[in-house]
Amino acid sequence: MRILVAEDERMLADTIAEGLRADALAVDVVYDGDAALERLGVNDYDVLVLDRDLPVVHGDDVCRAVVESGAPVRVLMLTAAGTVPARVDGLRLGADDYLTKPFAFEELVARIHALGRRARPADPPLLERSGIRLDPARREVYRDDRYVRLARKEFGLLAELLRAGGTVVPAERLLEKVWDEHTDPFTNTVRVTLMKLRRKLGDPPVIETVPGVGYRIP
Repeated sequence: MRILVAEDERMLADTIAEGLRADALAVDVVYDGDAALERLGVNDYDVLVLDRDLPVVHGDDVCRAVVESGAPVRVLMLTAAGTVPARVDGLRLGADDYLTKPFAFEELVARIHALGRRARPADPPLLERSGIRLDPARREVYRDDRYVRLARKEFGLLAELLRAGGTVVPAERLLEKVWDEHTDPFTNTVRVTLMKLRRKLGDPPVIETVPGVGYRIP
């Protein structure tokens, strides 16, 4: 999944991003509502973690703009106001979920994953194809019952290929979903990560390269 974190408390925003990246998610961070709207207009996000009290453009206005645009991104609103009327107001604006500060990071991650499942067709409990079994919840991968230890980006890349169900996934799509905006779009990071992933999965090779198009697991 690709996540946008819009939070004006920079330390909190960066801490959230660091924790989500450790969970193999691609995360972009902005610190005001205007920057959030700009990113939302450029990139396709699965989940927006939105501080309600953003400067420049208020979080409420960002939420309204998302709803009016019809974008499929799911909105998780963060706020220090935890009263029932405040939560109701946030949900009426169009937020999909609401979490009050302070919060447990584990709960934030669980809510983001739940919203991510709603942003796309639900994944089966296990992603399986061509002898590969990936468990998203436990972050485990097996090939022919052999455990395969993967780095975060390798795991995320394999998950995207398995979700494609045998269709070709362009390198640009993999870059968008597994890496964040700080990655050079002309980099060879996808190719390098795929090379490492193929080596760890072992023989016979299971990830096909479709020249000029992308990659797939047939």
